[in-house]
Amino acid sequence: MEIRSTLHVAMSALARNKLRTSLTMLGITIGIAAVICTVAIGNGGSQQIEEQLNNLGDNMVWVEAGGRNVQGVRTGNDAGKSLILEDADAIGRAVPQVKAVSPNADGHTQIVYGNLNWSTTYRGVTPEYMDIAKWPVVEGSNFTKEDVERLANVCLVGQTIVKMVFNGEDPLGKTLRAGSLPFRVIGVLRGKGLNPYGRDQDDFIVVPISTVMHKMNGQTWLDDIFTSVDTPDDIPVVKDQITRLLRQRHRLLPDAPDDFNIRSPEAALSARKATSEAFTFMLASIASVSLLVGGIGIMNIMLVSVTERTREIGVRMAIGATENDVQMQFLIESVLVSLLGGGFGVIGGIFASMGFARALDWKMSVSFGAIVIAGLFSIGIGVFFGYYPAKKAAALDPIDALRYE
Repeated sequence: MEIRSTLHVAMSALARNKLRTSLTMLGITIGIAAVICTVAIGNGGSQQIEEQLNNLGDNMVWVEAGGRNVQGVRTGNDAGKSLILEDADAIGRAVPQVKAVSPNADGHTQIVYGNLNWSTTYRGVTPEYMDIAKWPVVEGSNFTKEDVERLANVCLVGQTIVKMVFNGEDPLGKTLRAGSLPFRVIGVLRGKGLNPYGRDQDDFIVVPISTVMHKMNGQTWLDDIFTSVDTPDDIPVVKDQITRLLRQRHRLLPDAPDDFNIRSPEAALSARKATSEAFTFMLASIASVSLLVGGIGIMNIMLVSVTERTREIGVRMAIGATENDVQMQFLIESVLVSLLGGGFGVIGGIFASMGFARALDWKMSVSFGAIVIAGLFSIGIGVFFGYYPAKKAAALDPIDALRYE
């Protein structure tokens, strides 16, 4: 009953000074809204990076050809010819954590269909590549191992090829020409859009690797070997095992550099995600400064309120209110101001996040955890910054308070 009575007195005191209460809440409202909005922006960025990670492949690790040393002149990556089909087979057999392997040979070609043509990239792989790269065929079907064995002239096309070469026409069953060879389109790949580096991932065709190596460019070496491992935790182990295996197969001396490179896209994007989370934390920390300013504002207003209501405090104590009653009243007023400011701040932060999402075309993700933390923070601010004014009010001498004019 005493708590309910004290709460009623505190709410009545706040209601009598609506303008002052509103201005006191404003600092907390702005601070909470700023924190929720910045966390939503950061979470949206992290989700986009997660989507990019998922699009890159199923725990992908790929081996690319390294450089060569030609009479003392070192070439760049992808110029080596040491990767061969037998290396891909050996990785699939010798590394237990690898669940799928696809050799790759690629290049550029001019494709023609009817009176339209387009310069693009071809990629020669095995059927496993679609699972490794998480690249489903949305129309038609993937080519098979039999297509690889018989050097079939079939292909899958990306969404950019559908748009630029077929001009909206259904490509399934159609025949396009890549260089001097005809290819029958048997499948269309799902669109992925731009990769993290701004390159169009849908601008290419996929053909059996045997067709590329024997009919298109006549090469006996590979440009890459794509692999998929069981879990992300296995990636470092797989990299180490592949390195030792290929060095042994290529008969490299202990002091000789690798003639290949092993890469994992997850490492680069995980670093970007960590940077994004750190940036979000920094922005939220900066926004939290306004909460500190709002808390100081609450303490100042409550101190002014204690001075203005000295006589009221004396009357309450004279009719039986204890020091604890007075202290609890002012503490409750402080917490109520903080909670109301926090509540409006949460609403403002959600609407601000929605507004930024529409204006900037940026995915926002309002975190339930951030809302809970904001509410707890509001209570903490009310208690922390309201304690001193409440204690000062409770310490007033009733007789001096009644004499106060």
